[in-house]
Amino acid sequence: MPEISIITPSFNSAPFIMETIQAVLAQTFQDFEWLITDDCSSDNTVEIIKNYNDPRIILTIADKNCGAGHARNLSLEKATGKYITFLDADDYWEPNFLQEMIQFMKEEKAELAYSNYARCDENLIPKLTDFRADKEVTFDNLLKTCRLSLLSSMYDSERVGKEFFPKGSKREDHVMWLNLLKKIPVGKPLPKTMAKYRMHASSISRKKTNIMKDQYLVYKEHMNFSTLKSLYYTGNWAINGFMKYSKIFN
Repeated sequence: MPEISIITPSFNSAPFIMETIQAVLAQTFQDFEWLITDDCSSDNTVEIIKNYNDPRIILTIADKNCGAGHARNLSLEKATGKYITFLDADDYWEPNFLQEMIQFMKEEKAELAYSNYARCDENLIPKLTDFRADKEVTFDNLLKTCRLSLLSSMYDSERVGKEFFPKGSKREDHVMWLNLLKKIPVGKPLPKTMAKYRMHASSISRKKTNIMKDQYLVYKEHMNFSTLKSLYYTGNWAINGFMKYSKIFN
């Protein structure tokens, strides 16, 4: 059984996935399995993945396009590693990411950990200051802002169990982390920058009203909060989100 399972959804990722694959294969920690589920790409993403003859890469092709959360769940079902981590098909890890994270989790006896990550444009050129892992994460403070990013977080599935992504939410990452933190008291920060997140201009331009509605439903439908409580946390999330991303692509 590998020590780490890496979970990756792919969809029309041909422009970036080769760089992502090279970043994973260059890791200083090599005891991993990499479960990639392709969500019915129409470009040559699958062909690029198949060109890498590495038995640790386990490729699944979804029967139909159902989104990144569903693709991650298909991979999670097959994952056998003690530690679970995520990497989207257009993001990047520094070579020491897995080594540093697993060492930190073992030293701290952490069930969940997260690190800094760089916020970059599509060419991996930094556009904002690094997102800082500067405080412990709990269920209560995660309600107000999602400090956990998939590409810079890891959890211990033996101690916590696998946490799947919910159906019917466009904020499935946040819901998944909240559900995970219902089971454990705290996620611990590792203040080192070991990952790069690509911020695509097309995704950033999404209408803010739609995002607010989706975030409201995180609390109302998935956390089963009252309307007033849901509005309160949506407001907190919006303020924190504005502070986090107000200088994007200046």
